[in-house]
Amino acid sequence: MEKKIYVGIDVSKDTLDVAVHGDKQHWSFPNNETGITKAVSKFKELSPELVVLEATGGFEVFLATELVVAKIPTAVVNPRQVRDFAKSVGMLAKTDILDARIIARFAATVQPNPHPMPDIEAQELGALTARRRQIINMITAEKNRLNTAGKTVKPGISAHINWLEKELNEINRNIKQKVKDSPIWREKDELLQSVPGVGTNLSAIILAELPELGTLNRKQIAALVGVAPLNRDSGTLRGKRTTWGGRATVRTALYMATLVATRYNPVIRRFYERLREAGKATKVALTACMRKLLTILNAMLKYQTSWNFGVSQIFGPCH
Repeated sequence: MEKKIYVGIDVSKDTLDVAVHGDKQHWSFPNNETGITKAVSKFKELSPELVVLEATGGFEVFLATELVVAKIPTAVVNPRQVRDFAKSVGMLAKTDILDARIIARFAATVQPNPHPMPDIEAQELGALTARRRQIINMITAEKNRLNTAGKTVKPGISAHINWLEKELNEINRNIKQKVKDSPIWREKDELLQSVPGVGTNLSAIILAELPELGTLNRKQIAALVGVAPLNRDSGTLRGKRTTWGGRATVRTALYMATLVATRYNPVIRRFYERLREAGKATKVALTACMRKLLTILNAMLKYQTSWNFGVSQIFGPCH
């Protein structure tokens, strides 16, 4: 029986450290075009069952894209999953090659599902939405500083806020143009924004960072985003369910949209009110509404149905 090969890659800004599960060999390649080309050629020779690398703030994107193009099964995973796995097997030391080996062991043991990388347009849209979040955070921080700043520095802070707000407007224009230029995205954007509570921000983040929406069932999409309730029955804890993991940026945008929807979306508002009247805590009720809103959006994209064509009646009852 032919041995299956599982590869782990520790990605840093400058280097790609590669290890194969059950093999003492390891390789190191520069994280640039030349190094990535050599690494992909090496993987073609190995014909691995799966290559796993961690999401490292964007340093992994070029490599992961080239691996997918080369039709090498590739999974990009949350670094926390790998560190938790390392702790569970008693590997606490950290070096680049040790990290590559534990990622390879994680690949062989957990065997995460390979996911297709977003195309270039989706990556560019994702970069714009990420930059939008950064600018909003900077504007908030500067406005907080302005409240307590002395007279000498206030003009400079105010000028910086004005500049950031202009940048934010430009980013918003670029995001809208990106969506407008793509017929597929434009159609999805119109469907998504037909829902009361869903605006440009959530729609753009879904298009860039949740391409699976409309292709999975409601339980799968809830788990992927991180709004699925998970049992935590242990010790004295019984009957408590919590949500965790998933795609944080999508979840954050979904939370903000849900807050709006609890006021202006009749289906979500009624659902939220029923939960609160039943004694559910505000956070629990909002999380349930996030999950319901996500379920509605998932069904709308799956069946290509806008809110205005009876979706509000379909999803009126509690699901």
